[in-house]
Amino acid sequence: MNTHLQKLHRYPFERLAELKSGVNSPSHLSHISLSIGEPKHPAPDFVKQTLIDHIDTVDRYPTTRGSRELRQAISEWLEKRFDLKLGSLDCETQVLPVCGTREAIFAFTQASVSSDDVAASPLVVAPNPFYQIYEGAAILAGAQPYYLDCNPAQSFIPDLSAVPADVWERCQLLQLCSPGNPTGAVMSLAQMQHAIELADRYDFIVASDECYSEVYLDESAPPPGLLQTCKQMERNDYSRCVVFHSLSKRSNLPGLRSGFVAGDKELIESFFSYRTYHGCSMSLPVQKASIAAWQDENHTIENRALYRHKFNAVKEILTTCMDFPNPQASFYLWPKTPIDDIDFAQQLFAQQNVTLLPGQFLSRPGIHGNPGQNRVRMALVASTEECVEAALRIKQFIASIPSTETRSDA
Repeated sequence: MNTHLQKLHRYPFERLAELKSGVNSPSHLSHISLSIGEPKHPAPDFVKQTLIDHIDTVDRYPTTRGSRELRQAISEWLEKRFDLKLGSLDCETQVLPVCGTREAIFAFTQASVSSDDVAASPLVVAPNPFYQIYEGAAILAGAQPYYLDCNPAQSFIPDLSAVPADVWERCQLLQLCSPGNPTGAVMSLAQMQHAIELADRYDFIVASDECYSEVYLDESAPPPGLLQTCKQMERNDYSRCVVFHSLSKRSNLPGLRSGFVAGDKELIESFFSYRTYHGCSMSLPVQKASIAAWQDENHTIENRALYRHKFNAVKEILTTCMDFPNPQASFYLWPKTPIDDIDFAQQLFAQQNVTLLPGQFLSRPGIHGNPGQNRVRMALVASTEECVEAALRIKQFIASIPSTETRSDA
């Protein structure tokens, strides 16, 4: 077996299940889970109908590149959403459909990391806290993860200027996540431009996970993206840059497993070669349903309105007892906890039957400590009623914590 498998950390939800095992939660309270970032809003009916209408196409193998109609729909969506020049994305060479961003980010890392230089082991640089696929993909590709702490002092954005030159010299892939999971922080165009300038100077790839880009709380301020940054720099070939997008969060379609990677045509072509062997082509009914979803914005506007209402209701309850950054996007809160985050999550479940994810399960110790310590990730994916009820229980739980346990400033 691949010896790198032994280096993998346990997945956060395995650790969470272990933390909860043997703990008896109160039976008179219904369980509310805010731990998993799985959208619970209804999937669009027109997308489901499209799947039904094209179900007979399951008798044919799909191609790795997907249909031109799908790639064209994706190109047009990207150009409109990120204010790109009309026709600037070639759907033949710069767009590739994928079966969700999770598998694509993992696979792209395998395809882009080279271990030919045995004298200098490759690095994959990624934010901390993070989506654990970044770390696992790096390890299994034979690279070493290098973590960029996302702390309050930098508004939870990685400080690229603080990274030593010898790290950039070994870096082969810089993994960005904006809007951030779990912080909800959004990188500015200037910050993404800095990343591209570093990539040019030190010869590495910039991969931007933008799967939360369509869940933002100010309708007038959509988060910028990496390709948009390229346009601002007049970098019309999107050199060294790729972005990942998905319908899971945007359209409440996590089970559809539909997304895409787009950007630098040379990187896309190399990734395509990898995928012809990888064997993750998108089924034809899913392609048709994806086209329908990418071509409609009304359902995404309605989706954001639901999240906006939910966030406002929950924040009104928790601002008096918890300190958290005001997220610009995503559906997470990232609050500080008055006691250790692991203890907080376990005791909250034991007393209030509410499940949150401890911050330490999403992060690694850094130079200035563990950026996930004494924080929890709260995924506001359940109904508004359930989220409000969970917030009330959390507030009640915090009030019950003995006053001798002081709130941490970590």
